[in-house]
Amino acid sequence: MATADLQQAVQLLESNYINPDALNETELNRAMLTGLLTRLGGGVALLADGGPDNPEATNAFHGELLDGHIGYLRLGALTNTNLQAMDSSLQEFNGKKADAIVLDLRASPATNDFGLAAEFAKRFSPKGKLLFSLRRTGKQERTFASDRDPAFQGLMIVLADGDTAGPAEAIAGVLRLYNKALVIGQPTAGRAVEFSDLPMNGGETLRVAVAEAVLPENRPLFPGGVKPDVPVEMSPVEKRTVFEQSLAGGMGPFVFETERPHLNEAALLAGRNPEMEAAETPQHRAHGTEKSQARDAVLQRAMDVVTSLSIYQKR
Repeated sequence: MATADLQQAVQLLESNYINPDALNETELNRAMLTGLLTRLGGGVALLADGGPDNPEATNAFHGELLDGHIGYLRLGALTNTNLQAMDSSLQEFNGKKADAIVLDLRASPATNDFGLAAEFAKRFSPKGKLLFSLRRTGKQERTFASDRDPAFQGLMIVLADGDTAGPAEAIAGVLRLYNKALVIGQPTAGRAVEFSDLPMNGGETLRVAVAEAVLPENRPLFPGGVKPDVPVEMSPVEKRTVFEQSLAGGMGPFVFETERPHLNEAALLAGRNPEMEAAETPQHRAHGTEKSQARDAVLQRAMDVVTSLSIYQKR
């Protein structure tokens, strides 16, 4: 709608609407702010009571070797502690000759530290390459480049979803650009921006995007985010369950199917049929008598892709 039409529409409402008090200056300003919050999406937010930090920012790092040759790295929050933990895992993976890495960014919430995000990305990017830029209107552009040799060079898969936000989205974009990494999962949050928190007189905080991360060759990340190459859906509840339980027992139980028992001589002598018992278990689960095992469908797809590519490369 043109500017003149917008002004005319408001004037007509003020003159004809059944309740003029609903269109006073305060209400019009409130409607304008509500509309801007909606239209600007992840670029602005109104936070109550000063906007406490996201509790998810304490997400822990987890790393392990899957199937004997695939390194799994769940970065969690982008912190110095988790960066050091990742370095240790990469050293272990290299010692065990891992030939692929799955980098899980599904537990990496937004922060304002793009410099630290660059440190994570450097571990996988060619030395001397521009990683991304942080652009702010009216100010000098900040650039982040790799100044070290990568700690791993090989097949990479990135797992992402709507919880992959802020600097983590820049990491996903960089790895897709330089490592040809496949992104599996769901679109990222589309908030690869640096925020400024502006206090308001009433106690609320207006969080505003003041700079955006841009990949080389002017590839934007905001507000579209990073779209997956292989879309796979997984409910947030099941993902949280998997992540919490995997800290103690690893990701294996949520990825690999357990081997089904077979009928043997010992079972016959005991009057049992393990194959029938295994087949009846899903029926018990369906009737609610037994809780089914959670599965990480996104990581399972990543493992399938790595296995398929490995077989193809050996042919």
